[in-house]
Amino acid sequence: MIRLEKVNKWYGTYQALVDVDEHIAKGEVVVICGPSGSGKSTLIRTLNRLEPIKSGRILIDGQDIHAKDLDLNQFRSHIGFVFQQFNLFPHLTVLENCTLAPIRLRGLSRADAEKEAMALLDRVGLAHKASAFPINLSGGQQQRVAIARALAMRPPLMLFDEPTSALDPEMVGEVLLVMRDLARDGMTMVVVTHEMGFAREVADRVLFMDQGRVLERAPAESFFQNPEHPRTQKFLADIRTPFSSAV
Repeated sequence: MIRLEKVNKWYGTYQALVDVDEHIAKGEVVVICGPSGSGKSTLIRTLNRLEPIKSGRILIDGQDIHAKDLDLNQFRSHIGFVFQQFNLFPHLTVLENCTLAPIRLRGLSRADAEKEAMALLDRVGLAHKASAFPINLSGGQQQRVAIARALAMRPPLMLFDEPTSALDPEMVGEVLLVMRDLARDGMTMVVVTHEMGFAREVADRVLFMDQGRVLERAPAESFFQNPEHPRTQKFLADIRTPFSSAV
């Protein structure tokens, strides 16, 4: 479904992505991890052209996403994106947040859009909050609404950019549970996250990035049990013993 070919990205004189070559199959769940500043969020944001690239190619379903004839709005309507911040429309109710795009972009009637939205809100455990406004929801609830809103466009691909990083610890689990259910249903997912428990349990493959490069790619089990690259080994060791250097 996704193919990156020698993708390079700069911010001024800083190279954020270095010759990234990668592929992601339909139905695959891929977690991208690495230290802060490694390029993982930049990489996922290039997949729906939130970030331009300097060189290389990105193909999604065989379509060069930088082709001159690409309809960018149409292209993005087929990719669900869940951000660190929830980005809900504060002046709209939960239900209205979830029906706006299907009505305007998919051409659904309001009745059909509301029926689909309520089913999605039920799926994420928030049907009872349909008439609430975002300000009246917890962070975890807002992020679950953001996932339901993305799913309302029936995307074949979902991207998650550190979806739990802005949440209090007790709210993280409720969001990860929804993401686990999506993965079990066969959704193609690319997830940037620091939640290594989620990666180990749910990911088909894990990519480890540092300084703009993908240094290691492996099935989740072998990634955690037998990391090959020294930088990956250090990263995982530091996660497992976060206070060892201070002792």
